[in-house]
Amino acid sequence: MPRQLRDLIGRIVAASLPDCQVMQLTQHRGIMTKTKLFQQGFTLIELMIVVAIIGILAAVAIPMYMDYSVRSQIAEGLNLAAGAKVSVAEYFQEHGEYPADNGEAGLDDPDTIQGSYVESVTVAAEVITVTFGNGANQRIDGETITITAAEQDGSLNWTCASGGVIPDKNLPVACR
Repeated sequence: MPRQLRDLIGRIVAASLPDCQVMQLTQHRGIMTKTKLFQQGFTLIELMIVVAIIGILAAVAIPMYMDYSVRSQIAEGLNLAAGAKVSVAEYFQEHGEYPADNGEAGLDDPDTIQGSYVESVTVAAEVITVTFGNGANQRIDGETITITAAEQDGSLNWTCASGGVIPDKNLPVACR
């Protein structure tokens, strides 16, 4: 069988089969045989669908991750303020009044109480102020959270507030 005719028959057979199967006609020692060849790789449409799915997942995941990172940065500030809360409570128990500043509460200067995202922790009477900075997310950079003590029946109750500047979705439940 001439080569051109064999190629033409191969194309006709291939066109009549589904996309995933292609037949190859081969001649070995005068005997014609059919061999199935399966499609390899991905079509452009399949690749575009995968890219679209990845894009949709990224569009949902990135904002969620940003909220998570802001909440973790705020948690660092509250953890640093926990030491100040203990110092204020001890001072109040010993003296019956609130300390005027960090030094009176037995704490370091406000600018030396820092974290990865916290610029300072300041004590002023019954109010502890956490100021965010030092590479904090732009949503909270320069913002503050105040933790206020209130004496009730001989013990201190603490309330947390952001002054409405930091969105509630980023604050711990106690500060909303």
